[in-house]
Amino acid sequence: MEAQKTAVDAIVALTGCDRTAVTESIRRFYLAGVKDPKRLTFKGLQAFARN
Repeated sequence: MEAQKTAVDAIVALTGCDRTAVTESIRRFYLAGVKDPKRLTFKGLQAFARN
């Protein structure tokens, strides 16, 4: 769970996106098996860059 918090904080700080939306996206990646905070942050940034 600490990995999720770290990734959410990083993405919100870098993009200024809504924390709730970021949390939901990161949770999906985490439940899909991504447990590394750096990887979660990278995947999250990729996802939010597409939108």
